[in-house]
Amino acid sequence: MLFPRLLLCVGAWALCGSAKPTERKERVVREAPLSAREHDDAQSFDYDHDAFLGAEEAKSFDQLTPEESKERLGKIVGKIDEDGDGFVTVEELKAWIKFAQKRWIYEDVERQWKGHDLNEDGLVSWEEYKNATYGYIL
Repeated sequence: MLFPRLLLCVGAWALCGSAKPTERKERVVREAPLSAREHDDAQSFDYDHDAFLGAEEAKSFDQLTPEESKERLGKIVGKIDEDGDGFVTVEELKAWIKFAQKRWIYEDVERQWKGHDLNEDGLVSWEEYKNATYGYIL
């Protein structure tokens, strides 16, 4: 009676020991990066500019003089300060950064939609998508 149980335990142990480990899935939802640039404030503030302004707006700020940049940032801070108390809280700043990122995503989707809608009818057919995406291969 003891031998079959022992045999069963050894067999189960051998199966578990030789089984391929299951793939561990990431359980933490990661948000998209705020910028494609490296975040190193010792070198530059480009990452912060992209996160705060959005990539396209940050490019336009790069062309401004320091005075013009301060003036435009002052106007933006007025938009970020949702409660109008003259201070920007962490939550207001987070909300602004999310707004800037979503705005960039929507603009990028619109730009890509126009690039795929070759006959400009407001719809993207499979043929239009295929030609716009794989046309150079076909």
